[in-house]
Amino acid sequence: MRVLATRRLPGEAWDELGEVDVGVGDGDGDGARDDVEILIVANERVDLDRFPALRLIANYGVGYDQIDLDACRARGIAVSNTPGVLDAATADLALALMLAARRRVVEGDALVRAGAWGSAWSAGPFLGREISGATLGIVGLGRIGSAVARRARGFDMRVLHHRRTPDGEPGFRELDDLLRECDIVSLHTPLTPATTGLITRERLALLRDGATLVNTARGAVVDEDALVEELVSGRIGAGLDVFVHEPHVPESLRDLPNVVLTPHIASATVETRGAMTRVVVDNVLAFRRGDPLPTPV
Repeated sequence: MRVLATRRLPGEAWDELGEVDVGVGDGDGDGARDDVEILIVANERVDLDRFPALRLIANYGVGYDQIDLDACRARGIAVSNTPGVLDAATADLALALMLAARRRVVEGDALVRAGAWGSAWSAGPFLGREISGATLGIVGLGRIGSAVARRARGFDMRVLHHRRTPDGEPGFRELDDLLRECDIVSLHTPLTPATTGLITRERLALLRDGATLVNTARGAVVDEDALVEELVSGRIGAGLDVFVHEPHVPESLRDLPNVVLTPHIASATVETRGAMTRVVVDNVLAFRRGDPLPTPV
């Protein structure tokens, strides 16, 4: 089977595809690719008309909101993703963003590098806000959200959560109530029609003064324009790893001291990216053998 990947993936597992005909990065352009049966992408839009023989899209990542599942279903094209293996790395980054935003780590680093340490102290205390003892609200208590909750309890945080279907677990709150009650809100929902724009202007206004919003899910879960306005006002802070129009980041965010920005790197560790490649390769090899996919969407 002809395999095409939009990029070479990291990790030793990739070399196991050496026995098959694999092309890398040669799928650009407008021409049809009649020979490609398996396509490896990183949550990218695929023009299915260009791939009439396509039978499998192996997605490098857990999110697949850029892939047209309805069109794939209609064509009988299978889709796989890489759930589970990136939970820890994403949860770690969520905690890192909480700490960086609340304790003003990036601002402090910039002051030291600018030689302005002394002037910052002479102008008044350089105060942040603690996460220890804070109330954390997790929106989307799936695998990643649960991993964040476990880490948060290690910081003696009070953990509340919201999910679409009430689960009867202690700490459940309706979304608006959670936003009102928490010092920190961390988003962990997939991007679906139901979650697009979930955190509206009105819901952002429910956050208490000094609260911190952390987003390692998808940028479009939040009304980005309204979030920018809240951050410019200085009323809340944020740690953001995702944005609506990546790689574009609103210019109005870049110089704000109360927001920490990272370039969608939640899963970007050597260990996790290698594990993600392992899952992709396992799906491709299983499909070639005619076996069930290990992680079908």
